[in-house]
Amino acid sequence: MGFGRPKAVLVLSSEEQTVLSQWARRRKTAQALALRARIVLACAENHSNQRVAAALGVTHQTVGKWRQRFVRDRLAGLLDEPRPGAPRSISDAAVERVLTLTLETSPPDATHWSTRSLAQRSGLTQSAVSRIWRAFGLQPHRSETFKLSTDPQFIEKVRDIVGLYLDPPDRALVLCVDEKTQIQALDRSQPLLPMRPGTPERRSHDYKRCGTTDLFAALDVQTGTVLAQLHRRHRSQEFRCFLAAIDQAVPDDLDIHLILDNASTHKTELVRNWLVRHPRYHLHFTPTSASWINLVERWFGLLTEKQLRRGVHRSTVALEAAIRTYLIEYNRQPKPFHWRKTADEILEALGRYCTRISDSGH
Repeated sequence: MGFGRPKAVLVLSSEEQTVLSQWARRRKTAQALALRARIVLACAENHSNQRVAAALGVTHQTVGKWRQRFVRDRLAGLLDEPRPGAPRSISDAAVERVLTLTLETSPPDATHWSTRSLAQRSGLTQSAVSRIWRAFGLQPHRSETFKLSTDPQFIEKVRDIVGLYLDPPDRALVLCVDEKTQIQALDRSQPLLPMRPGTPERRSHDYKRCGTTDLFAALDVQTGTVLAQLHRRHRSQEFRCFLAAIDQAVPDDLDIHLILDNASTHKTELVRNWLVRHPRYHLHFTPTSASWINLVERWFGLLTEKQLRRGVHRSTVALEAAIRTYLIEYNRQPKPFHWRKTADEILEALGRYCTRISDSGH
């Protein structure tokens, strides 16, 4: 004897199968509609709601909702229901045309559509195009970058470093180490105009370059404190000097685990010989093209945001003095960056992302 509400019988016609497959596999289909199509296709294979939910990463209530909607209204049931109020003056066909043009084409004179150019092409008003874009979360003017690591040891390195963050070893110090190179001392070509009520600070768009410096930094994962040195050059000699500074600052009875990238200055014979003479050091290299896993990069972001981006420095000496002042102030009340994700969660999320961007339907 079974328990629970019986699931609705779902059988697809050949036409429905074709349409749903197009919605689910078309690379640039609105993702909400693509997910609903995948749910219905999976249900049509006579899988249980729980199994479909687990496979697609949704709740079984969501699967049950779209199964019932499709059985009741067929393909139209997967579209968003009309909201209360005045009836829409724009048909579903017009909305689909705007979405198709936005996602799958570009204007002849630009890399992406604007509301004005798409309104002229589609015959709708600019405000109508803007409303459709907002409803489907489309922002053609925005573009973001990404890079996937091709390191053959990516999984092992992620597990190693995340393990240090979440469960650091006893009687040891975990330090995230990196260099912020070629920090420029920039002076504006004309004096700044200070902020006034109703008027933001103003600065000239051009600037004078007044030299560069390199910052070596080590972030203590547990306390958030930062040990740093400034050098005018970025070589293995400077890196070895920074390692010696770390060695002096850390008590002798603690092992030191360094998380650092694959820069050539970290692997020279000079550095290797120094490490042989200091066996308490353990190096953990981040995967190539994966600087996001090194927490000191987040501290570099704070430094840039609070001191460098809008700073005016008329010499390298002035720039280095500003960095040292910020370092002193930061270390008075340091705040550690807490790593939340486990290695399994990171790898699963990356796997889902790779599946999504590679499932082009071709």
